[in-house]
Amino acid sequence: MSGDWDEDLCKKALVLVEELCFNSPRGYSQSESCKEFSYLVRGGKRPMDAACPCFDPPGGCSSSCSSGWKHRKPAGWPKPMTHQLSSPDFHGEEKEQVTSIGQIKPELYRPKGDQGDGKPGDNCGKISFLLRYAFNTEQLVVKILKALDLPAKDANGFSDPYVKIYLLPDRKKKFQTKVHRKTLNPVFNETFQFGVPLNELHSRKLHFSVYDFDRFSRHDLIGQVVVDNLLDFSEGSGDKPVWRDIVEGTAEKADLGELNFSLCYLPTAGRLTATVIKATNLKAMDLTGFSDPYVKASLVCDGRRLKKRKTSIKKNTLNPTYNEALVFDIPNENIESVSIVIAVMDYDCIGHNEVIGMCRVGSEADGPGREHWAAMLANPRKPIEHWHQLVEEKAIATFVSKAPPLPPASSPKPHIVVDSPHSD
Repeated sequence: MSGDWDEDLCKKALVLVEELCFNSPRGYSQSESCKEFSYLVRGGKRPMDAACPCFDPPGGCSSSCSSGWKHRKPAGWPKPMTHQLSSPDFHGEEKEQVTSIGQIKPELYRPKGDQGDGKPGDNCGKISFLLRYAFNTEQLVVKILKALDLPAKDANGFSDPYVKIYLLPDRKKKFQTKVHRKTLNPVFNETFQFGVPLNELHSRKLHFSVYDFDRFSRHDLIGQVVVDNLLDFSEGSGDKPVWRDIVEGTAEKADLGELNFSLCYLPTAGRLTATVIKATNLKAMDLTGFSDPYVKASLVCDGRRLKKRKTSIKKNTLNPTYNEALVFDIPNENIESVSIVIAVMDYDCIGHNEVIGMCRVGSEADGPGREHWAAMLANPRKPIEHWHQLVEEKAIATFVSKAPPLPPASSPKPHIVVDSPHSD
């Protein structure tokens, strides 16, 4: 280590001598030592005792330096420095080196979305894909190739991009690529297929949304691309890449997915059965581009969570199928005062399980939740199946108290029985 330190010290001294000889206002450049130094740096060969630029550094010079240099200082030569070259108090001016290590990059400290003075939609990069139509199977085949020059959304100067694709206008089917970590030029090479009859192709549009993945908050929308005239692409072979500019988009409403389940109530037995059927287009919570979803149902009365039960976990999917029944015993006289809060969760073997989205059914629920509950009560002993759009946890959490008051004596607590083998 001492040899490396000495060598580094001599290099620093060499830079300092050059500054003193050639850039100093005191005129050292005419001294004999500076002339010898100038001759040396231009490739001339001088005796070893005239070539060493060291002057009494701590620990001495390296083997390439001679002690003779130390005794040939001209008059007025500055005194040796007494502080370390690595000290924060060292302000010697050095030539700018061709390296980016340690340099401050102001563009990394701009707020998100601030990409300079460009117009809205600028600096969002480009995306490349292949598009063809398979006439024999009536499938629109999309292969996402890569993206270039995406904006940095993270503090490290990169993004964690992935792409979602929909077929407009219904958006019923959604695909998405895997997440690529720390890159602004991701290569995807992933193929997806949409079933579309040929006679509908002219009215459809393909929608690409490029996102920055964030493990602990809402994913940032980088930009989007809409491709129309899909019928024109059906006439080609689909082997020529298509490039489109990614247009900066406004923040979209959280797209968390949908849940399909049925409700059935038996008034004489006082039993409510919630059968979780399946979920579609769930939000990806893992870097693989998938989630490990399970469904948790909670019976709530007067803001109190009485019991909660859950389904099994489905690994690595955004479209899980369950067909699992969760059965609650609720007396007929209490059915109007309770509600069911259903949460789709992402299982995590390390850390806490996270909420993907939630919905609520009951006589006091909003919109579809109230309609589903009313249809269940109007059709006893008959399973009523509905689809529910998942919403963010904060939209439902206000209906469930974390520290509930004790129930009044006149309001008995409904008793709950669960048939699911996955109960808590």
